[in-house]
Amino acid sequence: MLGTGATESIIAEDGKVTLKKYRKHRRRLKKLKREFRQSITHLENLHGSCINHLRPVTEPLALISQIQRSGGSLLSQLCDGHPQLHAHPHELKIGYPDKYTWPQIDLDDHPKHWFETLFESNVINHFKNGYKKQKNMDETFLFLFLPSVQRDLFLNYIDSVSSKSLRDVFNAYMTSYFSAWLNNQNTSGDKKFITAFTARLAMDKDNVESFFKIYPDGRLISIIRDPKNWYPSAVRHKPLDYEDIRKALDLWVKSARSMLWNKERFGDRVCVIRFEDLIGKTESVMRYLAAFLKIEFDDILLIPTFNCSIIQANTSFDTHESGIIKSTLARHKMLTNNEIEIIDEMTNDIYYAVSRAF
Repeated sequence: MLGTGATESIIAEDGKVTLKKYRKHRRRLKKLKREFRQSITHLENLHGSCINHLRPVTEPLALISQIQRSGGSLLSQLCDGHPQLHAHPHELKIGYPDKYTWPQIDLDDHPKHWFETLFESNVINHFKNGYKKQKNMDETFLFLFLPSVQRDLFLNYIDSVSSKSLRDVFNAYMTSYFSAWLNNQNTSGDKKFITAFTARLAMDKDNVESFFKIYPDGRLISIIRDPKNWYPSAVRHKPLDYEDIRKALDLWVKSARSMLWNKERFGDRVCVIRFEDLIGKTESVMRYLAAFLKIEFDDILLIPTFNCSIIQANTSFDTHESGIIKSTLARHKMLTNNEIEIIDEMTNDIYYAVSRAF
């Protein structure tokens, strides 16, 4: 009440030091309280910071795709952390109207509708509850991702493009996705490709045609798994979808046949590997894929990770192991004699044809 000068004139020197410290502390508390009340301003600052420090992601997509339970998630996790790759951390779900259908974008439509079509809503759950590959897994990873920031980044990026092409729309989406992923640990490096896994997308000719129309410089990687090892894993993972063994094998055959068609149609842009080689000869396969993508081989390609952290194996069977699980090569031991006969009858010819072709 007396003011600084009057107060200091009536107290001792020791008291002046104490009073100075108190005033400094009080000014600091007032500043902090004002700052703590600025939650909306902070979010606005975050939006602005992300936009101002935007790093365009315009590299081609290396799509991993085939029927489920064939090693797509594993290969995607092996690519995670490589300094020359933008690795999508989960199954890529830009498909519309379902994840198995490559999205069709109308350039005459409004950009906000493009974003709504491509947006992967699972990021909302991963942001709120943490990332885990399967619901029954104990292992959960921090995933800082703001959908509102992604939308703003997408719209700002696409607005900066004068003559918009379909590729520009997908570049805008990938740029917004990786820029809105705030705790992404793999942002530096000379990137060559975006890697991502989507089940079944490559089983449809129209999907693959659309994919290469957008990404003529893209790559398609498909994994074929011995049907005798595949079926026990598939039926364990989703019994209702795969309990009818003949219907399940029809899907497996469709996936295998698509690999032959895709390779014939798109040649050197398509790569097919055997699941059993990925598990049993991991380094040889990953060196081959590094050469296929024209990236340098790095030991990180031998370790399944999420955002550069080692991740638990994605398997239909109970395990807390991480890394490459060799027991996946012995799933055939679970089959009955009748199941073996049916699998041989329905798949031997096409499995031999694909194995011989690649």
